[in-house]
Amino acid sequence: MSTVRLKPGHVQPVWAGHPWVYAQAIEKIEDAKRGDEVKVVDPRGNFLGRGFFSPGSAIPVRLLTRDEETPIDGAFFRARFERAVASRAALGLGEARTSGYRLVHAEGDLLPGLIVDRFGDVLSIQLLTAGMKAREAMILDALDAVLKPRAIVDRTPIATAKAECFEPRSTEGSGVIRGEEIRELSFTERGIAWKIPLDLGHKTGFYFDQRELRARVEVLAHSAGAPKRVLDAYAYVGSFGIGAARAGAEVVCVDESALAIEMAEANAKANGFADRMTFTCADARKTMQEANASFDLVIVDPPRLAPTRSAREAALVLYAKLAELGCRATKPGGTLVLCSCSGAVDLAALTRALATGAVRANVTPLVVERAFQGPDHPVPAAFGEGLYLKALVARIEPR
Repeated sequence: MSTVRLKPGHVQPVWAGHPWVYAQAIEKIEDAKRGDEVKVVDPRGNFLGRGFFSPGSAIPVRLLTRDEETPIDGAFFRARFERAVASRAALGLGEARTSGYRLVHAEGDLLPGLIVDRFGDVLSIQLLTAGMKAREAMILDALDAVLKPRAIVDRTPIATAKAECFEPRSTEGSGVIRGEEIRELSFTERGIAWKIPLDLGHKTGFYFDQRELRARVEVLAHSAGAPKRVLDAYAYVGSFGIGAARAGAEVVCVDESALAIEMAEANAKANGFADRMTFTCADARKTMQEANASFDLVIVDPPRLAPTRSAREAALVLYAKLAELGCRATKPGGTLVLCSCSGAVDLAALTRALATGAVRANVTPLVVERAFQGPDHPVPAAFGEGLYLKALVARIEPR
């Protein structure tokens, strides 16, 4: 096995449990090829862990195990998958009421470079490193053995495949790489039934990381009196909005994707909530700008604005603008939910963006709750970068 030796002064994070070995931390690499299993040691040769090698990456090694002996083979993957299944079952996931969830969350399930989402009896996977791609057959066999899925779909981002120098999945067809040919993902979340066509194309198919916040928004949307007006900006398939409608609210869903809005309306109809919902294919920013403080509850959940640290400052300007527009769309005394899925933007930075936007809108935001990704997206204690999703729930008052 090839060895990766760290520089003095770069051992502590890895020793403490951080799963990434950054390029600048490496002193020497001994004969490792792309996708190889490598051993990581400190400057004195003391063993720190084993992982897969990605030359040319800012993170050349992601550690899978701190054990020197256990082979990283089919049995290894089966054991990790069995543990992931058991941990989700302990959360009450996988039952009839919620059959869609994150089953394997990369570093959070000690399998960096691998994402597996479960949609009932179908699995959607992302192979995010050359090492995982090289072991694709082994991974699929292990998933088959543990879960016996009807189909497995590959949703690895093409840009990731190119960066890791392996052949990207075809953009044609369904993406099914094992099992029955399918065209849509069917599942339930909190008793709401969903059907998502495979060609919609967002990540693995659905944003399971917001499940807990969706439940909270449903509570906030409830009213004992007149129905609340709710704006679901950047609605995608209307996951926030449909929950709010179930609570009795009158909901407007806005997204720039015509197919996403079409699917939002179809899912609303299938669940019996479309009569109190409006679906608009439009720029969410323009909708908020023209809302004139007419909504009791506004959810602003944009796509990732800072995919890298270098994009952080520009993203913060955009978050401040979105916060301003969200504040302007919210009635005095109403609630704004502002979300960020950018790992480079931490909670403090998002809070500052909210404060800046609120000043421009001439209102006072009072943060009453903070939310993060759900428990099926676990984060190792030593891996702060893993806490990528954060949200602020704020009451908007006059200044």
